[in-house]
Amino acid sequence: MTILTEKLTRLLPSFVTRTLLMVFAAIILAGCASTTEDQEQLPESLSEAELYQLSSKAIDDGRYSEAIKSLRTLESRYPFGAFAEQAQLDIIYAYFKNAEPEASKAAADRFIRLHPQHPDADYAYYMKGLASNTASMGLLERYLPMDLTRRDPGQARVSFNEFSELLSRYPESKYVPDARQRMVALRNRLAEYEIHAANYYLKRKAYVAAVNRGRYVVENMQQTPAVPEALAIMVEGYQHLELPKPASEALEVLRLNYPNHPALDKNGNFVGYKVFEDVDPSIWSTLTFGLIGSSKPKVRNAPPPQPPMVN
Repeated sequence: MTILTEKLTRLLPSFVTRTLLMVFAAIILAGCASTTEDQEQLPESLSEAELYQLSSKAIDDGRYSEAIKSLRTLESRYPFGAFAEQAQLDIIYAYFKNAEPEASKAAADRFIRLHPQHPDADYAYYMKGLASNTASMGLLERYLPMDLTRRDPGQARVSFNEFSELLSRYPESKYVPDARQRMVALRNRLAEYEIHAANYYLKRKAYVAAVNRGRYVVENMQQTPAVPEALAIMVEGYQHLELPKPASEALEVLRLNYPNHPALDKNGNFVGYKVFEDVDPSIWSTLTFGLIGSSKPKVRNAPPPQPPMVN
């Protein structure tokens, strides 16, 4: 047992150790700060403008918990004041930046319900999409490089649909270009998840299920990087099922469109789909069920824009 522990200790990268320590320290400090904030009440003498100034300064300084407290106080004391609508927009952003995606979505839904014709309602729809995309992320996913394509894609689908709603309702919105780029990344992620599922079925010789996953990508997720992988899965699956005609059809599409795919030799012959990268996984891949250890590049999203100012 001691020898195994020593091996694991040597394998533990120092940057992971530092990151984990920083994360746990942040949790403890955040908990303490939250308790202190909850015990402190903002003075009753503060005007609406002063409360809004406090929240704006807290957002600018990255003190999002304090900003949320000021904004909630402002709303409760001045629900029909001059800053009420702006406060409702700001709290959507503050919740999101404070790693509270569900609260951010709830605040966005509330703003849309109260102000369906508001000129900045498109911002609320946009933030809903951003929040949904991070709602399923735990603490480790936020701070460590992990392959999110292996995680349940439920929230990714929700995020894609919410960005799609933004595009359909507000095609001229200034948030549309960014939302469209995020939709592309989400679609690629969803397609990659289908490939992981197909690989899982291939390994377990569930060839019908593997072929169905590959065909779904080919038919519904065109122009994603996962399409050539899906075609190769279809070829191999059909070959194992002894269905030469559909195997030949899928192979012909693969040859014509992706002649350099590793499943093909230099003459275009199918040599087998090499998908089992985890036959000899690293220690981190084993301990984290494949969530850590992938060398694939990650899509880095730009930070969300701050809420617009209500005119």
